[in-house]
Amino acid sequence: MKKILKTLGIMIILTSMIFTGCGNKVEEKKDVSKESMEYVDDSYIVSVDWLKENINNDNILLIDARGEKPYKKGHIPGAISVSWQQFSKVDGVPGEEDWGTVVDKDELGKRLGQIGVSEHKEIVVYGNTKAWGEDGRILWMLRMAGLDNSKLLDGGWNLWEQKGYETTEEEKSYVPADFKIEELDESLVIGTKELSTNMENMKILDSRKKVEYDGAIKYGEKRGGHIKGAALLSFEDLLNDDGTFKSPAELDKIFKDAGLNKEDNITTYCTAGIRSAHLVIGLRMMGYENAKNYDASFYEWAAKGELPIE
Repeated sequence: MKKILKTLGIMIILTSMIFTGCGNKVEEKKDVSKESMEYVDDSYIVSVDWLKENINNDNILLIDARGEKPYKKGHIPGAISVSWQQFSKVDGVPGEEDWGTVVDKDELGKRLGQIGVSEHKEIVVYGNTKAWGEDGRILWMLRMAGLDNSKLLDGGWNLWEQKGYETTEEEKSYVPADFKIEELDESLVIGTKELSTNMENMKILDSRKKVEYDGAIKYGEKRGGHIKGAALLSFEDLLNDDGTFKSPAELDKIFKDAGLNKEDNITTYCTAGIRSAHLVIGLRMMGYENAKNYDASFYEWAAKGELPIE
């Protein structure tokens, strides 16, 4: 009898160990699955390590989007200095009709050709990831122009410098190229009229800081607050401390927590369509293909007194 009980005891212990082991394996599989999630479209970014290895490739057009002053103090070798304003309607003052929006197709093609853009070049744009997302604005515009060979440097200037990679103060001149835009990709952009007449069918995201969303007037807006019905989702929330995009699993959670579905028509905005362009890049990377940037943004919306603000 003692032998039987002893045998039963051993069998119970072994069975318990087996089930415990199986439980651990199931949990491990869940973790692996989460970690293995990938960006739906990773064509929007390239790593600083990749750029370091390919820095001498003549087929790369490297664009520094930080502005002329920081560029002159030091930049990645071979980069040209470009600002988003070079390709936008900035005559007049913010809030006037179409101020800050992208110039028309033919003019945009001309201006891009002047800085050396070509459909045969690999175009890499970088910026200061602690600033306004100007690199995202330029990349968004390049994608509008049909340049799918354009990418964002993940981590930007900040991560490049942090890693101790080579920098220079030697300025590089533009080398013009022949470039013509056949058609702009209008699926990436939305105007004031279209947004104001289709608000009930849109998920609207405010990519500014909370203080701006709550009503602070910081940059000369005609009114404070946010577009009626808009949810706050700062573009900075998509980035790690080193300026790189958060993991696919983290972005997936952020967007789902914001109540977004892949099928939604999504409009992003900020003050002048810069931070919101960067947010569109993050959304598109995760498969939100109906995400559009309202490039006239809050400057124009706030200036039109008949448009609703909360």
